[in-house]
Amino acid sequence: MNEATGILEVYGVTAGFVAVDAGCKAADVRVESLDKNKPADPTGLPVPVIVVVKFRGSVSAVRSAMEAAAEAARKVSDVISEHIIASPTEDTEKMLKISGFDKT
Repeated sequence: MNEATGILEVYGVTAGFVAVDAGCKAADVRVESLDKNKPADPTGLPVPVIVVVKFRGSVSAVRSAMEAAAEAARKVSDVISEHIIASPTEDTEKMLKISGFDKT
């Protein structure tokens, strides 16, 4: 059985780390990875980097982590999107392991 996955997209690395900290303190989850994206034209964005936090655990734990993480991230910058996948497919599982932080 696959673990649920929570995907939280925020503005900035600091907001990403604050979200991870809050989410992991709020629920029994683990962080699958952090990912980053630098938009081609960051004009008008609060910060020029978008960070994606991926939480794993039971659906209820992921939901609690996502709520706490989003609240914490909003205090630093803002949340772009948030989504919970209750039971990721095998192909989705492969994609969840990808991280832009592994690349320069």
